Amino acid sequence: MRSLTKISRRITAATLATTALAGTALLTATPASALTYKCTSSTKSIDNPAYSGPWADNWDIKISLCSARSGSTVYSYAKASWDGPVMADVDDTSIFNDAVVRIWIAKSVSGSDPVVRRASYTGIEAKLENSDSWGNYNGSFRTGTISYRVGSTKAYVDGQLKLDWRNDGRGYQTHNYSASPRV
Repeated sequence: MRSLTKISRRITAATLATTALAGTALLTATPASALTYKCTSSTKSIDNPAYSGPWADNWDIKISLCSARSGSTVYSYAKASWDGPVMADVDDTSIFNDAVVRIWIAKSVSGSDPVVRRASYTGIEAKLENSDSWGNYNGSFRTGTISYRVGSTKAYVDGQLKLDWRNDGRGYQTHNYSASPRV
């Protein structure tokens, strides 16, 4: 009975220590959410090259590129929002072959700024092709957060939207957006 009590106490102590460590790891694993980000937003009016009919077909796509610093680490993400055309088809999955948001952290140094971290996000295509019940193609998309330890050097995030329209025969069209402020 006595050894069972000792084992029970050891298990309880080990469980408490593990829980405390896991809680600490959880707190240190998400510093990016508590940061104050500096963003630059720019908007492009993008024509659907696969359509030449009489109705409006431009997509007004705004992308905000955002960066923050915590010590020597820079954290960055992009947020896209759009106002697309009204179309007869609701949730039309045949608008794009693919759509990608690409972002990259670059060190701000004299000469060309070296890219130190990059990421591509494809989840935007399904969101672009999803309309409300009236055929309005409006929505938003946020990338994940990328980070890189840059030391004392300033850095920023830059990005682009790559659209591959279905049935236009041109492949990807690249639309560059304004970089975030340096942090």
